[in-house]
Amino acid sequence: MCGRFTLVVAPEELQAAFPDFHIPGDIPPSYNIAPSQPVPVIPNDGKKRLDFYRWGLIPSWTKADKVGKFNFINARSETVAEKASFKASFRRRRCLVLADGFYEWSKSSSGRGKTPYYFSFKDHRPFAFAGLWDVWYSPEGDPLKTAVILTTRPNEIVKPVHERMPVILKPEDFQTWLDPQEGSPEKFQSLLEPYPGGQMQSYPVSPYVNSPKNNSPQCIQASTLL
Repeated sequence: MCGRFTLVVAPEELQAAFPDFHIPGDIPPSYNIAPSQPVPVIPNDGKKRLDFYRWGLIPSWTKADKVGKFNFINARSETVAEKASFKASFRRRRCLVLADGFYEWSKSSSGRGKTPYYFSFKDHRPFAFAGLWDVWYSPEGDPLKTAVILTTRPNEIVKPVHERMPVILKPEDFQTWLDPQEGSPEKFQSLLEPYPGGQMQSYPVSPYVNSPKNNSPQCIQASTLL
């Protein structure tokens, strides 16, 4: 699964990496983005603009007394077209979730707890996870926009640490993924492959990142304690 990620590059660098979309110039760096927090997304709503949705998909049809039971942070790409909670969004409401790194946890060699690892591109450039979005309305009519990140099998960099990794889309596939027209599952399924590991790097970081309250450069500092 993908339970934490980062977006720390400057807004102008983010704009340069996503030139076809409008990126606000006041996005603060986030070293430890966690479920239920706002996440930066570009939805296929035709606006081509970055927005912030809550991380944890709540399907639009969820009854008010069941909201706590439907709060998905990840969806398996292999079954996303079939699951009731995701299939409508997979056909019609897809998004990019912008990031420049993510965390996964592995059992430590000492056998005591788990060690967090940080994954990013070797050149530290930002990228986009494949995501889905939906809008849930409260009984009072207030909208809540939420998002989920798709996962797939791990590449050779992630596999020693975890059995799943988030789907990282290639830039040439952004427009297909964000096609506002409803499409068949087959149209999008081929995009949901593990990203080539040769362009990525990983290293262990401190358990400091375990707490979502911590949001500083210390989260991504390399650790030698395994």
